[in-house]
Amino acid sequence: MAASRSYFRRWQGGLVLFVGLVALGLSGGVLRANLSEDQINGPIRVIDGDSFEVAGTKIRLHAIDAPENDQMCETEQGTQWACGGWITKVVTDRYSGQTANCTAIELDRYGRTVARCTALGEDVGAWLVREGLAFAYVKYGRDYAAIERAAAKVDRGLHAVRLQSPEQHRRTRGKGRIPPDYECRIKGNISTKGERIFHQPGQRFYEGTGINEARGERWFCSAAAARAAGWRASKR
Repeated sequence: MAASRSYFRRWQGGLVLFVGLVALGLSGGVLRANLSEDQINGPIRVIDGDSFEVAGTKIRLHAIDAPENDQMCETEQGTQWACGGWITKVVTDRYSGQTANCTAIELDRYGRTVARCTALGEDVGAWLVREGLAFAYVKYGRDYAAIERAAAKVDRGLHAVRLQSPEQHRRTRGKGRIPPDYECRIKGNISTKGERIFHQPGQRFYEGTGINEARGERWFCSAAAARAAGWRASKR
């Protein structure tokens, strides 16, 4: 009987420890799973330059960062072009429908599985960074840092143009500073005094102005359209 009570106490203590660990994980806001042994295999559906869907699982490629679909780049001659969409097309043309073998590492805060994937006989992240289609995301791992240095040395791909880092672009877009349509870049801002002022690219306050459509602020495709809607031009 004493042995039975001792076993029960050990079992009860283990249960309390298990519950405590789960609670600790949940209290961190994001429960990161140790998925290092999990394998995900199947045909690739490309979402963007660094995100796939494989066998119904959304995959974020480990330790790389590619431009967002709506991101623009600028050539040395000052020409703007939709590099994010172009990269997604290149990745789609190469990998769509190909079989991926992915090793899961963890879950990110969006619920995606962060993983290393191979396809066409090589590491997908390594290929993207080597071709200058993505950057090494060193805050999450230095796996591809040396490959990026080699690509930058010869100005391959993105290293030959000017662009915000994808991470900075996401932050800026989240503050309403990136136009959803590149043809409609004029910012119709409403000041704290309620004055409607529009800012055009190149003006002093353009970059720092964010558009909050919930407040009635708007994007415009032309200065004439902004004036017709009741906005006046910024003086600087």
